[in-house]
Amino acid sequence: MNDNQLLRYSRHILLPQLGIEGQERLLAARALVVGAGGLGSPAAMYLASAGLGTLVLCDGDTVDLTNLQRQILHHTASVGRPKAISGHDTLTLLNPDVKVIPLEQRLEGVALDDQVAAADVVLDCSDNFATRHAINRACAKHHKPLVSGAAIRFDGQVSVFDLRQPASPCYNCLFPEGQDTEEVRCAVMGVFAPLTGMIGTAQAAEALKLVAGCGESLSGRLLLLDGLAMEWRSIQLGKDPGCTVCSPASS
Repeated sequence: MNDNQLLRYSRHILLPQLGIEGQERLLAARALVVGAGGLGSPAAMYLASAGLGTLVLCDGDTVDLTNLQRQILHHTASVGRPKAISGHDTLTLLNPDVKVIPLEQRLEGVALDDQVAAADVVLDCSDNFATRHAINRACAKHHKPLVSGAAIRFDGQVSVFDLRQPASPCYNCLFPEGQDTEEVRCAVMGVFAPLTGMIGTAQAAEALKLVAGCGESLSGRLLLLDGLAMEWRSIQLGKDPGCTVCSPASS
């Protein structure tokens, strides 16, 4: 680290659980953030401010006026611009040391596989089950830690699926693909603005801990937030031995 970095990240370096070694791991790491909306905004901003070296920010959508109530990466002047580009500009202003790679596309197929393979940690900040399952399959294939978040109305959830640990479940263990699961969108159901900040920030915290190698992750636990009552609950998650993604029989 140079003198400017030692000063910029000094409050991290003062933490014995992180120190210089942990911060250097952050500076050398690459994160894939899928979605530059309500969850991806705070997640990406905290990853950038914390000095995570390379951020790949993926979103194929453009900024809409209705996004600005919660998607803090973007500004009024960003309306109509690609979210990935708008996010790139905000993150670069926040921390020019961080390399931000904007991808103006919905990641799928080979492109998704390649980006997951290149990442040290993946943050699923998307808003639909098809994307979440595709990301989970790619993370399971390449044994990359996945930090998953969701927020709707006043309810949020966050977990880590880390198949580098043999006992860890994957996203499909919790929500099996093809199961009758109601798909709800912010555009129809609404979402409390600070809720996305709380869940997205929790995702950033888990990603930073995973990369730096400190603390205990949410692997094997689902953290649920009731924003109206301001209550957090933690639920233990078990691996599904019959999972079509991560069980030995599926490989």
